[in-house]
Formats: sequence, structure tokens, C-alpha cells
Amino acid sequence: MILARVVGTVVSSHKPRKMDGIAFLLVEKIDPVTMVGKGDFVVAMDSVGAGPDEIVFYVSGSSARFTPVTEGVPTDCSIVAIVDFIEKNGSFTYRKDQPENG
Repeated sequence: MILARVVGTVVSSHKPRKMDGIAFLLVEKIDPVTMVGKGDFVVAMDSVGAGPDEIVFYVSGSSARFTPVTEGVPTDCSIVAIVDFIEKNGSFTYRKDQPENG
């Protein structure tokens, strides 16, 4: 699983019917210690209802098709979790309930 921040949305009006109703989110990989974006972006199908600026886990490859939302859907990148906190060596680097997590 890869940590990323939701930085935008992608809209597609022409796609297979199996993709109808699934949100496409633009996510940027982040450094889990500094929480700074790495400038590496992917489009992921949202299977958990993630919102703007949320920290998420996404999976890629065949694992992306193992959620109830993406089962049988042509995708290779899916958001599978919203992160509540990140702790490293006894210190929090991110807490969802702390607004200063920029």
C-alpha cells in the first residue's frame, strides 16, 4: 500500500458502464515523516469515500480490483483506506484530527 494525499478529482464522461458512479481522484504520493508531496501523481478509483486533502492508502495492480466497488472493473489503482494517524518512533507525524497537518 502507498501513502498519498488527495489533491483533486478527474472527470471522465466516456468510460465503460461498470465505471459509472465511481469517483476518480488525483492523489500525490507523500513522505510519511514530513508529509510533503513527492510530485508523483496517480489517478485512483475511490472505494472508501475519500475527500480533498485526506491522507489515504492506495493499491495498484491486480490488488486494485479486490474491493466491493472495483471488483470486475478495469482499474489498476484504487484507494482502499483513509488514514487516521501516522506514528514513527513514538511521535505522530500525522493525525487526521489535528488541522495543522497541512
